[in-house]
Parts: sequence; structure tokens; C-alpha cells
Amino acid sequence: MLLDREKVTRAFDQYVSDYNADDPKIRLKIDHTYRVAALCEQIGQAVPVVDTDLVWLCGMLHDIGRFEQVRRYNTFVDAVSVEHAAFGADLLFNEGLLNRFCTGLSETEQRILECSIRNHSAYRLSPDLSETEITYSNVLRDADKIDIFRVNCDTPLEEIYNVTTEDLKNSFVSEEVKECFRNRTAVLRKLKKTPIDYVVAHLCLVFELVYPISRVIARKQGYADRMLSFESDNPDTAEWFAMMRSTIWE
Repeated sequence: MLLDREKVTRAFDQYVSDYNADDPKIRLKIDHTYRVAALCEQIGQAVPVVDTDLVWLCGMLHDIGRFEQVRRYNTFVDAVSVEHAAFGADLLFNEGLLNRFCTGLSETEQRILECSIRNHSAYRLSPDLSETEITYSNVLRDADKIDIFRVNCDTPLEEIYNVTTEDLKNSFVSEEVKECFRNRTAVLRKLKKTPIDYVVAHLCLVFELVYPISRVIARKQGYADRMLSFESDNPDTAEWFAMMRSTIWE
């Protein structure tokens, strides 16, 4: 495809200018968007069937629903607000927002773009998707997961999870979340019960990276390892983190 990236970035900057960039949540998602788009391109270069312009566009638009989510609900927690991936896809494809960023996409390109955005935060992709849709979705999902590790290091955890430092330092890891780590799988939202469960759940995203290049990038960046250095005041949690540090990259 032929994509005017400068037009897309100008449109994105103009779109987010309607939101308060001094709000840490808004600033976080602006920066996150650009990093995910770059990661999409980097990973996509290692996947021969991927058009790097299209997968870059997936990264630029994947979290477009987050900005309105913050304005309306002042939270990133989908469970108490709106499912941000579906919300963003609806804004783009049902309410015409896509035309602000680019026009002239083929029906196939639009389908891939919508599918990737709508499914980027899904626990599992539907087996009904085409191989191409799965590929683009997986590149975007890998890129998003990799940058989530960075967000957890660059942004105070208390801000991300809306908890106090005391609660975070003293909370324990739920047995169901521990079991997910043992099984090396992602953690379902309903299983997270304590503040530290959210940190462990994000670390479990390491196990979900699809492409070898994604795992190489994640390990090289070192953000997951920094997350693992979390110092808990809860002895059981401290012991659990020590175990995770020794086994997560096996």
C-alpha cells in the first residue's frame, strides 16, 4: 500500500491536541502510540507477508479509543468503563474517524486494520480469522505487549493501577494468577484480585509473544527484567518474584 505517514502523524497530533496532554494518562498513550507503531514496523520487517506501512498504521491507531475513554471515565480499566479496543474500532470504522487519518484504503486493508485494532487486547484471537488477519493482529499484539513492559517502568505503578504504594507493597499474588505464570499463559481479567496481580499479569505477557524477534526485542530492552526487580514488603510476594526472575526467560 502507499501511505502518507506524515499525514497520519499530523492528523494524530491534531486529534490528541483536543485532549489534555498534561494529564499523565493522555501523555502516556501519546508516547505509547508512537513506540508501538515503530515496534510494529520493526517486527513486521521480520514477517515476510506483512506490509510495513499497513502494520505501522495499525500501531498508530490501535489505542485511539483510549483518549476518549480517559475523558469520559478517567480510567484505563476497561472493566469499569468501556472495552477500549472495540470502542476505538467503532470510532474509526462506524463513526467515520478513520477518514481523519487516511483515505483510499482498499476493502482488504480496511478489514485487516479493523480486525487488528478490534482484537489487539483480546485474551485469544478467534480461529475464524483469516491467516492474514491473524498475522497482522499478532504483530500488533506483540508490539503492544513489548511496550506495556516499558510503560510499567516509566510510569509509577500507583498511577497505572490506581492504588496506593502501601497496598502495592503489601499485596499478595493470588493463587489463580500464580497458576497462570506456572502454566506460562496470559491472565484473564477476572482472575486479578490484588494490586500486585496486575503486575504479574503484565509479566505473563512475555509468554504470549508470538514472533522470535519480539522476544529478542523485549529481552534486549530490559523492561520486563526491571519489572521483576519490584521490591515487595510481603514475604510471600518477594519470594514469588525471586522465582519469576529465575524462570521467566526459560
